[in-house]
Amino acid sequence: MHNCPLCQSLDIKHYYEDKRREYLQCQQCELVFVNPDQRLDAKAEKAHYDLHENDPNDEGYRRFLSRVSDPILTRIAPNSHGLDFGCGPGPTLSLMLEEQGHTMSLYDLYYHPDRLVLDTSYDFITATEVIEHLYEPNKVWQQWLNLVKPGGWIGLMTKMVIDVEAFASWHYKNDLTHVVFFSRKTFQYLAERDQLELEFISNDVILLRKAQ
Repeated sequence: MHNCPLCQSLDIKHYYEDKRREYLQCQQCELVFVNPDQRLDAKAEKAHYDLHENDPNDEGYRRFLSRVSDPILTRIAPNSHGLDFGCGPGPTLSLMLEEQGHTMSLYDLYYHPDRLVLDTSYDFITATEVIEHLYEPNKVWQQWLNLVKPGGWIGLMTKMVIDVEAFASWHYKNDLTHVVFFSRKTFQYLAERDQLELEFISNDVILLRKAQ
């Protein structure tokens, strides 16, 4: 019996199964997640991440990230201090925000594992293509809530579940490092539970603001 890795509910049902993995869904927060028995180990997970080639000089990659940075920049004060959580081997979003006058700290479990940056507080946090990789999303979510100052922002990028029919042909689930899948209803559940202001900027960009 598995509980929800996000809200800890025990009300879990089978959602979908393909040749490689079974997917379960929480009936409380509607998170879809891979059966924990079928997740990669840390060595295999990192080997997959090592294949990523994120180049800060790649204009296409910058355009991709600007879908998070642009709305964040219109909402934060000048000279804000941010944390790019899960920045990967080639931090780029942090550079884009520094170019606009903000101070950035970096954290990544494999590539920037400096836990000292998790001992301070921030005006905003960004996590692009991160949240779908989390084995313990509840712990990381609570960590973000503790790290961001009252009135601060959390900017996320992740593709969201629509329904089972769309999920069946969804390429996003085929990445073996993708283990949890949020929907709009999942974010709405979290926003209501944690008293966060929620904005869906696009189909895969989500902003949340902590109460003042």
